[in-house]
Amino acid sequence: MAIEKIVIAGGGTMGSQIAFQIAFSGLYVTVYDVSPAASAAAKRRVATWDQTYMRERKATPAVIKTTNDHLRYATDLETAVEGADLVIETTPEVVGVKNEFYALLAKVAPSDTIFATSTSTMVPSQFAAITGRPGKFLALHFTNHVWANHLAEVMGHPGTDPAVYQEVVAFVRRIGLIPIQLKKEHPAYILNAMLDSFLSTALMLWVEGVADFETIDRTWMMATDAVRGPFAVLDEIGLNTAYKLMLAASAEPGREGLVMVAHRIKVDLIDNHRLGQETGAGFYQYPNPAYQRKGFVQGE
Repeated sequence: MAIEKIVIAGGGTMGSQIAFQIAFSGLYVTVYDVSPAASAAAKRRVATWDQTYMRERKATPAVIKTTNDHLRYATDLETAVEGADLVIETTPEVVGVKNEFYALLAKVAPSDTIFATSTSTMVPSQFAAITGRPGKFLALHFTNHVWANHLAEVMGHPGTDPAVYQEVVAFVRRIGLIPIQLKKEHPAYILNAMLDSFLSTALMLWVEGVADFETIDRTWMMATDAVRGPFAVLDEIGLNTAYKLMLAASAEPGREGLVMVAHRIKVDLIDNHRLGQETGAGFYQYPNPAYQRKGFVQGE
């Protein structure tokens, strides 16, 4: 059965992007948040994507209107998930928060509703039992700037029903993205697993004073012909997210030095409200960051 009605649980930066992409693809989506204030904030975030899709996806005003007509908002979970085919959870990367959400969701969602976690760092088997429907549960991970990056990673756990997995793969294609299918569970999936090494190495070079962040970016851009370096990527991901990822990685054996990295990100950037592109400042200033300047790579 095709997935037609979708609920996004959490209208933050990623949740709002996912919701808008789904609605843009012609499907109905409800954005659930726990309070009227959180729901109002989600509406404001979603509204920012109108101009982005008109500019980058060449969407007409009529298409944007239709997209917004496919969006609904709710603060009551039972009402939000009524008749839902798929619930995509985008709650904070905290085990307790996710456990609490799934315990509640399991009580109110229809028995045939598929649950998907968009966790960046955890694996679905951590939450499969508490969902009450392990066979209809898996991970579905989107990347920031959903409309431009065109991919979503699909990761089941040992108990995921293969038919459910393929339903979600078909859904990803239906919303205009390319499904990246993982054969087994892996923390951070494929993309983030590779990004972790790339970004943590760049950050360690910066923290240890080997070079300033612009020089590190310039080196990468020059050597690989990339349009941006690791610190520009960090700004795109968001420094709050980077901080949490580095802090979590520092608990792994042999990576204790990343505590220093996390501390530096917090003190130098987060505490000064430099959170990346979302606030107009991170390592670079936006909307016209230095790495886009002609001559940047040459050090001019």
